[in-house]
Amino acid sequence: MSDPFGTASLRAAVLDAWASSPTRFREDANAEEDLRLGGYADAWFVELAQNAADAARAAGVPGRVLVDAVGGELRVANTGAPLDAAGVAALASLRASAKRDADSVGRFGVGFAAVLAVTDAPRVLSTTGGVAFSAARTTAAVADLPAVVAELARRDEPPVLRLVWPSDGTPGLDTEVRLPPRPGVDAAALLARARDQAPDLLLALPDLHEIVVDGEVLRREPDGPDVRVAGRRWRLARRAGRLERPADEAVEQRGRRDWSATWALPLDGALGDDEVLHAPTATGERLGLPARLVATVPMEPDRRRARTGPGTDAVLAGAVAAYLDLVRATPPAERATLVPEPGLPRSPLDGRLREQVVDALRRTAWLPAADGSELVPSRARWLDLPDSDDLLALLGFADLAAAPPPAALEVERLSAAGLVERLTGVDRPPDWWRSLYAALAPLVGVVPGLSDDLRALPVPLADGRVAHGPPTVLLPSDVAFGVSLPGLHLAHPDAVHPLLARLGATAADARALLGHPALLAAVEGSLDDAEAGLDVRPLAEAVLGLVAQVGAVDGCGALALPADDGLPARADELMLPDAALAPLLGADPPLGVVDAPWADRAALVAVGVLDGFAVVVDEEPAGPDHDLDDEERWWDSLPEPPRRLVAVRDLDLVADDAWPAALALLGAGRETREALGGGYTPWWLARHARLGGRRPGHWRLPSAHGIAALCDPCADAAAVPAHEAVWRAAGVRADLAVADAGAAADLLDRLADPARHPDVALVAEAHIALTDAVADGRVDPADLDAPERVRALDGSVVSVDVAVVLDAPWPASVLPAGELVAGGDPALLADLLDLPLATDVVAGTVEGAGKPVDWADVAEVVVACHTLGVAVPAGSVIRHDELWVGLSRPVTGRFRVPAWPDGVGGWHAEDPLRALLALLAE
Repeated sequence: MSDPFGTASLRAAVLDAWASSPTRFREDANAEEDLRLGGYADAWFVELAQNAADAARAAGVPGRVLVDAVGGELRVANTGAPLDAAGVAALASLRASAKRDADSVGRFGVGFAAVLAVTDAPRVLSTTGGVAFSAARTTAAVADLPAVVAELARRDEPPVLRLVWPSDGTPGLDTEVRLPPRPGVDAAALLARARDQAPDLLLALPDLHEIVVDGEVLRREPDGPDVRVAGRRWRLARRAGRLERPADEAVEQRGRRDWSATWALPLDGALGDDEVLHAPTATGERLGLPARLVATVPMEPDRRRARTGPGTDAVLAGAVAAYLDLVRATPPAERATLVPEPGLPRSPLDGRLREQVVDALRRTAWLPAADGSELVPSRARWLDLPDSDDLLALLGFADLAAAPPPAALEVERLSAAGLVERLTGVDRPPDWWRSLYAALAPLVGVVPGLSDDLRALPVPLADGRVAHGPPTVLLPSDVAFGVSLPGLHLAHPDAVHPLLARLGATAADARALLGHPALLAAVEGSLDDAEAGLDVRPLAEAVLGLVAQVGAVDGCGALALPADDGLPARADELMLPDAALAPLLGADPPLGVVDAPWADRAALVAVGVLDGFAVVVDEEPAGPDHDLDDEERWWDSLPEPPRRLVAVRDLDLVADDAWPAALALLGAGRETREALGGGYTPWWLARHARLGGRRPGHWRLPSAHGIAALCDPCADAAAVPAHEAVWRAAGVRADLAVADAGAAADLLDRLADPARHPDVALVAEAHIALTDAVADGRVDPADLDAPERVRALDGSVVSVDVAVVLDAPWPASVLPAGELVAGGDPALLADLLDLPLATDVVAGTVEGAGKPVDWADVAEVVVACHTLGVAVPAGSVIRHDELWVGLSRPVTGRFRVPAWPDGVGGWHAEDPLRALLALLAE
């Protein structure tokens, strides 16, 4: 057999090296094993495709690869430069590539080792001759080298690719690699894997034009400015250059100073989540950008990780420039999709590349502007409003992006408020402003807070000025208002759009005029103007004329009107000559009488002139600042500020003897009745109103018969035809509820009055009301003088020197009822009345042992528990036929009792039911 590549001398040199240094054999075996098991595992087809691309480039022909299985043997044939002696030497050497041209894909001369994952006997046939490698032949060749044989016994197989032999055969194309599979290797699965890898290889290796796998043809073809690979379209952008300083590269790479970087953007689908850097074939560097990077990034020997250093930096810089080219080659409406999304980098290289790409995108003009130009994102703005294409076209601002840019670019946001600010000073005709309002109108109600931001929109006025904010603008109407006031703005008819009304502009009707800030300001200052000698009657006539159309409007109480003494006064400090309130007031009231015969009576009342009581309404009160009598003390008494205030004013002007009629007047009006429902008004009446010379709380309602033994009926309530609810709101008692310390002292006095004869239930109810007031914080016992006499259980009035508070049922069996006080929380009642508790006073010892009986065995106890809905107590009760206790305090003696505690949680009982009740009361 001929040996055109001189393989005999190559084998002899390797065998001599192994013979003289068995360690060299081990190193070669280890290096090849590392490649087979590690870095180049599963890369056999990729490596052969790279070699095919290099061969096609070297020959200047379109690269074509044919992959098939013949007789169970994998065959990979390719067009291009055939095998030569240098190539054979490289195949039989580790890390000594024969390829030196700058564009070759192979780097270290180790790529062919990837076939060892598939076979241990590869052959390479070419039109210039063939060579073969074989684990079996290598084992036989070293049989005469004892040290090598000993080393070989330690491992699975020898280094396969160090000894090469000549081989006969005709290649399918210019060169063909034949791979008889190792045992257990599935040739069909390898073909399927090659088919899956073929599209990526055609994209990454432009010298390959066609790959045929098991008869299936996959091609790389031009498609206009793009490329179609295996039926899928890609857009490409490429940059190339030459490295300045390749000193950081391995020796085998230093001659390759040219670099290239190509981005491939899929046009009919996105990349997968497992995308990696291709250098030019797939590496282990995961990337997360929307396009594939094929670049000559310097790689580590296993070609999985990129090397660090100036070479890599230079290639990445070129890749960034190419990415900008790719962005510019993309239609403007689609460019934003190429901005990397924020997120954790998928690899250190991905982090560097993503950061550099985003930084370059921020500093380069490419972002589509609203006017069709290209913007530099770092100097651009985007209008933060949805569906704003028409608005952007109308505005024509040169620095506005045509669409919201990706967040990673950090483009300055132009908010709606910022837009309004920029519109200030814009000089456009009124109809342009109407078009602007029309473009903004669909967004109001959709964008949260937009209406608030637009309330400062400029509005062209009929007099040529521009108002800042629709709320200050009046829209044309048919209402005449003859008073000239600063701040009343009438919109230009050509600029009017419904949006202005939505943003606060009001039609120039009576209600809008009355509520306009300019008119309210004029009303507020009208008294000062009148006192300064200005004629304010035209304003008063105009306001009263408007009020006559719409009724009462807030804010008109300050209107200056003439009083009967000839001086001007606020409307809400005047009353009608025949006001219902007039006969209720004391001498020399601070209210004047209006003197405006030219004014309508209803209009006068609507602006605040008093007929009956006036009501103050504040929907969001912030403090006691409503000029109400004693308001600060009421405010301080509240647990929290009121959310809404509705209060009757001027109550302090009512004469003491006029309160029955005043309450009747309060009950006659709808607004005053609302004020009686709670808050300041009933609080004030309960403390300051006088009925029969006393506070209302001294009396009871005529219908409150249940408390008659303690409270007297209010004669005025029966005599004056007012609804009972009004009297109750004023503080006349319907029950024994205690509002404050004064009411508590009054109720204690009534209980201690021997002339009153409440029954036991009413006394208990009174004590409950008192202790509830203490528990709720309405009454502090420290604010009261302890009573000298209290009401006992038998209804008698007893001195506090002998009285005790009954805090458990069992002391009642040895203490007189006339000394026991009960009702409400015993501890709170004892504190309030300054009395001891009965259980602290009584002490005694049970006589006799008794007999323990489980509670559950006492029939009447079980029935009682079931009736009461409580569980039968655990444990037992000690029963006595007769239960006697030797009392040691408050007196000594022998007493028969129904039940008595043993002092440690148990009970003695003659009557188990009484013991059960005492137990449940604990």
